[in-house]
Amino acid sequence: MWRGAAFLHSRRCIYNHPRHVQYVYPRSIIAGTQNCKSNHRTSTVQRASSTWNWSSDDSAKNASKPLPVSDETKQAKSQLSSEAKEILNRCADLHASIMPTNEKLRGPLAKNSDQGTSLPFVFLVGNHSSGKSSFINYILGRKVQTAGVAPTDDTFTVIAPGPKDMDQDGPALIGDPDMGFANLRQFGPTLIHHTQLKVRTDVQNSDFMLVDSPGMIDSPGSHGGMMTLTNDTSDNNKSMDRGYDFQGVVRWFADRADVVLLFFDPDKPGTTGETLSVLLHSLGGMDHKLLIVLNKADQFRKIHDFARAYGSLCWNLSKVIPRKDLPRIFTMCLPVDDAKQQHNSKSSDITSTSSNAGLADLYQTRDEVVAEVMKAPKRRIDNVITSLGDSVHLLLMHATILEHTRKKYMSAVWNNRLQLCAVSTAGLTLTGMSIYSGMVPVQISGCAAALTVLSSGGVHWWNATKLGELEADLLSSEGLNKAFQLTHTREISEADEFVASVWQRIKEPIRMSLESLGLENVTAVDASDVKNMRRILEEEIPRLRRLASADHFGNVKE
Repeated sequence: MWRGAAFLHSRRCIYNHPRHVQYVYPRSIIAGTQNCKSNHRTSTVQRASSTWNWSSDDSAKNASKPLPVSDETKQAKSQLSSEAKEILNRCADLHASIMPTNEKLRGPLAKNSDQGTSLPFVFLVGNHSSGKSSFINYILGRKVQTAGVAPTDDTFTVIAPGPKDMDQDGPALIGDPDMGFANLRQFGPTLIHHTQLKVRTDVQNSDFMLVDSPGMIDSPGSHGGMMTLTNDTSDNNKSMDRGYDFQGVVRWFADRADVVLLFFDPDKPGTTGETLSVLLHSLGGMDHKLLIVLNKADQFRKIHDFARAYGSLCWNLSKVIPRKDLPRIFTMCLPVDDAKQQHNSKSSDITSTSSNAGLADLYQTRDEVVAEVMKAPKRRIDNVITSLGDSVHLLLMHATILEHTRKKYMSAVWNNRLQLCAVSTAGLTLTGMSIYSGMVPVQISGCAAALTVLSSGGVHWWNATKLGELEADLLSSEGLNKAFQLTHTREISEADEFVASVWQRIKEPIRMSLESLGLENVTAVDASDVKNMRRILEEEIPRLRRLASADHFGNVKE
């Protein structure tokens, strides 16, 4: 018998995570959200209090019903409040104001990074046959994606609500100036032809999109997937695996997504190397919107099978999550159809009270995941503000390091020019005086002039050599680290981990930018640009946070 209820409940107590804190959102952001949340809460309570018996046809039918969303709620959810629109518009204006600076300084921000997608969206990624497509169909309330045990789709599929059903291929999707996916063309034509758009009517997600991704699976040459955990990002490796930079594409979608779901299943609990590599290289730093899901947990027949799979998943995650506490793993399952329900009831003996309680726990966890998905429109407000702050922090540090390095290099350049000018002036002066006085033979004056030219050339060569060595030193890893230490002394003394993480993100991009441009050609940073970025961080973003925060005794609305 499966005593899964107590075990699953204790698991929640072990793997606590900051994401578990109940976030309170402003009532004015999206009207009708409370109605939607109450529907999910009611559904959860009803399921938890009922007897989940696989032999009961009524339970299966109730569990398979679409998510209850009334017409009034659908209409209310699709209308952003004026306050939310003000926040989004202000964020867009502020982000646009720093893009000229980013372009001038060849900053770390991608082109058109200030332009978001037309609707909030939820991004699903994970192993093949882990239930991503089935979960999407469950959220939508209708069958849109094809589900199966073997890999069924090799494209990134954007599913958007619309007035009528319509499909478009990748070039049409990426070429649409309003959808917000135009920047995907940077990953090449192979990716473009492996994307598609599905517009569907009569779906539950009337105010956000869903993005499905190809199921991750190791290629035969990956030796069990462990080679993908290296930093090998060569073109040959990309071409052999997908034909495009799969990790880069996942990172692109995850950066812009409002909720990210990472799916595992009992058959492959984290043992797919590509999945672990994506978690390490593409989903790092996204804990605030990442949910790890162990799906199909109703397939376990014995408690030790579940313990083995869950332990294997935790062990594999610990190899790519560099901290002691693992994030919460949402263990859930989706409703089964009537035929499978009857088959399981005949072939299994898990119809005890403990089994029913464990299954109810899985359904309750599923409802929690669904509730997080439904928060995507509300999360868009917080994510846009977070993205703005992140972009300004990156660009400000880029400008600070760049200006410090440029000044140090230009100081050496001017010192060399003064030395050359002094040597040339001294030589020419002595030569001119000797010729003017007439006391020195002409041959000696000529030799003095030639010596002056040779001395000037030698000084120029020596200074150019030293200048090249200085440039190489400034652009080396040690040189850039020293520049960071000199410009962020206070943050380092305070052990500011956030500033350190920002530096690690821009260190390589700024080195490549300076090497390609050359320090002598680097544009000076305008003080007004730095002032504007500091104003955004110190004044604008706090004001936007106050507008987006819930009413409580600690905040001050402006």
